[in-house]
Amino acid sequence: MAPVQLTISALPAHVRMARLMATAVARRAGIAESTLDEIRLAVGEACSRAVEAHRAHCPSQPIQLDLIDSAGPRSSSTAQDERSNPAAAPHNGHPAHRFEVVVSDKAPAKESAYANGSSGVAPSLGEHTPPGGVSGLSPDVGLAVIVGLADEVSIEPCAEGTVVRMSWPLGPTSPEDTRLAG
Repeated sequence: MAPVQLTISALPAHVRMARLMATAVARRAGIAESTLDEIRLAVGEACSRAVEAHRAHCPSQPIQLDLIDSAGPRSSSTAQDERSNPAAAPHNGHPAHRFEVVVSDKAPAKESAYANGSSGVAPSLGEHTPPGGVSGLSPDVGLAVIVGLADEVSIEPCAEGTVVRMSWPLGPTSPEDTRLAG
């Protein structure tokens, strides 16, 4: 399946649309039914984080989602993008049999527990409260949720914003999923 690209504005209402689109594309790509809720939640967290960052720093800039079924044929433009922009390449060199969601924002990247792109560092709690956030929780808690939901995660702050790359294996992962798929 060809990659699907979705651009949303920095409005909380558009996060729901992004979750629905990611779930529909994942289902069509062959993701196990038991994994769809994880994808929906992880995409919601990544998009909510991007929306909040955009609302604070660049409300007129769009947020981009790329939904990639790497088991299907890749377009020549996708291959060209990966050669010219390493951030566009599949995560950790796993091009086959994965469903990948890439959420790219244009808000200035701030230093965080994830600034080095590592997904194994726990966020710090209680540093400050984001605007409209939960008291006592760092904004990085959403990133920690993503790390817990996705099979592979890469968080890449750069001068142009932050790229959150999440991926899951394609196909059934449990005997029940195999029974449902067949």
